Amino acid sequence: MDTGAAILVLVLSATPGFEARYAIPLAINTLGFTPVEAFALGLVGNLIPVVALLVLLEPVSDYLSCHVPFFNRFFTWLFDRTRRHSERFERWGALALIPFVAVPLPVTGAWTACAAAFVFGIRFRYALPTIFAGMVIAALATTLGVTTLQALIPLMGGMT
Repeated sequence: MDTGAAILVLVLSATPGFEARYAIPLAINTLGFTPVEAFALGLVGNLIPVVALLVLLEPVSDYLSCHVPFFNRFFTWLFDRTRRHSERFERWGALALIPFVAVPLPVTGAWTACAAAFVFGIRFRYALPTIFAGMVIAALATTLGVTTLQALIPLMGGMT
């Protein structure tokens, strides 16, 4: 395994918007990793910022709210607005984060799930395992999708 390429996959997997859903196909198709290696690197890279975000979002927002009036107004507005519309999260709790991360749509993923967990007051011990479960599902779906396409393309005569 090429160390530089592995670091690239880890970094891209940790990047918001890119995450494992794009790093895994890159690792398999361009960088030559096996599906198992790509899956593992994508998942680990995606997990690193999740832990940091879940631990740091609240203390950073508390600090900013206390020291910068703009942030105090912003976070007050944000919490008032989102918690009024929190029926799904109240009904499903942290479990709502699993499909939110697992479904690869724009503005979904681990980074956004961390923000949702913070805004809706889902504690770390509940948020981390549910976000991780969604990441595993998304990484598996991506890896299986890439390997399935690789197997089907030769059967269809290749792509030109």
